[in-house]
Amino acid sequence: MNNSPGVVERYVADLRHYARVLSAGRGDADDLVQECLARALARPNFPADIRNVRAYLFSVLHNVHVDQVSRRAETTDTVDFEEVAGSIPQPAAQPAAIELRDLARALDALPEEQHRVVLLVGLEGLTYEETAQVLDLPIGTVMSRLSRGREALRRMTEGRNAPKRRAEARA
Repeated sequence: MNNSPGVVERYVADLRHYARVLSAGRGDADDLVQECLARALARPNFPADIRNVRAYLFSVLHNVHVDQVSRRAETTDTVDFEEVAGSIPQPAAQPAAIELRDLARALDALPEEQHRVVLLVGLEGLTYEETAQVLDLPIGTVMSRLSRGREALRRMTEGRNAPKRRAEARA
């Protein structure tokens, strides 16, 4: 057999069908088939040294596809997060700010003894033992005040009791 395109013409439709399955669109599929045929026809002694031309062409098509996918993966552009951060939709900050404001008000409304314990354990991260040492209290008292303080904060932030300022509560 000679090295002519006529030898592979009967397989072009099958190659195009397979290429469409492998690629994103018709244009990409046509490019894939074209590259496959160019590689096959560039082979010296094609198709004389090939036993099954159809299987060989499908192998070439598959390899061309794998090469293109690998090439795309290697050349995928990366985008610096800092460049696009402003264009990424973000949840509104107002609810978080309102919750933080409400928590600050609720903390301020706690009785002084609960306020100190909640801040030392919750904000500063001290253990119960460390808090007891700092405030010179028994550990049971720390645990009790912390429990009552947390429950009061829960009630106030859930809207069950409106927080009053500590100064107003004492007056």
